[in-house]
Amino acid sequence: MPTTQPLPLSTPNRNLVRLTIVRGITWTGFLAAIIFGVEVLDFELEVAAVIGVVLIMAVINLATWWRLGRHRAVTDGEYLLHLLADVAGLTSLFYFTGGASNPFITYYLVPVTIAAATLPWRCAWIIAATSMAGYSALLAFHHPVPQLTGGHYGPAESLNLHILGMWLNFALSAGLVTFFIYKMAHALRSREQALSRTREAALRNEQVLAVATQAAGTAHELGTPLSTMAVLLSEMREEAGEQPMLLKDIDLLRRQVDTCKSRLQQLVESADRRRMARPQITDAELWVAGVVQRWLVLRPDVNHLMEVAEHRKRARLAVDTTLEQALINLLNNAADANPDDIAIRLDWHDNEVIIDIRDHGPGVALSIADQLGETFVSTKSKGMGIGLFLTHATINRFGGGVSLYNHPEGGTLTEVVLPRAAANE
Repeated sequence: MPTTQPLPLSTPNRNLVRLTIVRGITWTGFLAAIIFGVEVLDFELEVAAVIGVVLIMAVINLATWWRLGRHRAVTDGEYLLHLLADVAGLTSLFYFTGGASNPFITYYLVPVTIAAATLPWRCAWIIAATSMAGYSALLAFHHPVPQLTGGHYGPAESLNLHILGMWLNFALSAGLVTFFIYKMAHALRSREQALSRTREAALRNEQVLAVATQAAGTAHELGTPLSTMAVLLSEMREEAGEQPMLLKDIDLLRRQVDTCKSRLQQLVESADRRRMARPQITDAELWVAGVVQRWLVLRPDVNHLMEVAEHRKRARLAVDTTLEQALINLLNNAADANPDDIAIRLDWHDNEVIIDIRDHGPGVALSIADQLGETFVSTKSKGMGIGLFLTHATINRFGGGVSLYNHPEGGTLTEVVLPRAAANE
C-alpha cells in the first residue's frame, strides 16, 4: 500500500516545537541546579513546592508534545498562552528560590525574546509586560534563600541597590529586545512576503508571455479562414434569395466574422503600440457602457440590466484594449452560466471603481474562487482557464483585483475593483 507522507509543519507549529525543546532543556537545567543547591550548597528551599513547579512544567511540556501530534495549526493566541505559561512557571520557581536575588532571574528575557521574534506586536508586548510584572512582584514577595541574600531574611533588607540595578537592567533590556527583535523579525517576514509576491508575479508574467506568443501566431493563422468564411457568406447571401430567416442568420454570422476580423486586425496593429503607449484616461461610466455595447454584439442572446450608482462627481479610469478584453471575458463567463437577467452595476468611492457582474447560473465552487488568478483554473467543464488567468493578470497590472462570490440568492457575483484615476492625469 502506498504510504502517506506527513505534511510539512507550518511556521507557528515549528516555533512551538522549538519552544517545547527549549522548555525541556531549561527546566531540566533548573532541576539539576536545584538538586546541586540543596545537596551540595545546603540551600534552604521549599523543596516540595519547588519540585511541584518543575513537575507541573514537565506535564505542560508532555501535553504540548501530544498536542503537536494533532494535525491542527498553531495560532498566535495559542503560542501566546504557551509563553504565558512559561512566564508563570518562572515566576513560581523564582518565588520559592529567592525572588529577585536569584541569579537566574534574567532568564525572563528568553520568553520576551522568543515572543518578539515570532509573535505580533501586541502579543510581544503582553509577554514583556507580564515578565516585567512578575519580576517586579518578586522584589517584594518571595521566599528568601539566606545563601543568596547574605543571611538577611526580610524582603525589605534584601532589596539592596544591586538587586534594584538588576531590575532596572531587566526593564531596559526587555523593552529594547521586544522593540528591536520584533522590528527585525517583521522586516524579515515582510521581505519574505515581498519575494514570494515577486516570484508569483514573475511566474504569472512568464505564463502571460507564453500565452501572448501563442495568441500572436494564432491571430496570424486565423486571418485566412476568416476571409474564406466572409467570401462564402457573401455567396450564401446571394443564393438565399427571398428567405428572410435565412438572410437574418447569414447577416448575423457575417457580423460575427467581421467582428473577429476586426479584433484580430486590432491585435496585430496595436501590439507594439500598446507596449509603448500609456493607458488612456476616460470616464468610467462611458467606458463600461461602451464595453457592454460591444459585448452585446458578440452575445445577442443575452438579457441584461445595467445600473450606475448616483454620484455628484464622475469617476475616471486608466484603460486600454487589454482591460476591455478582460471585462468582456468576465461578461462572457456570466453569459455562459446563464444568459438571462445578467445584472451589471457600476459604483465608485474616493479611490476605487467597482464593477459588479451578477448572473443567475449554478454558482462557482469555492475552490475555484480561491484559486482565481493561479495558473489556468476554469469555471467551465470544457474550459482551459486561460480567460480567467489573463483577466486576473490584466486587472492586476492596472492595480486592481477580481473576486468571485456565490450570491446568497443564487448565481455568481463577480466583483472587479480598479483604482480611480485622478482628474488631472
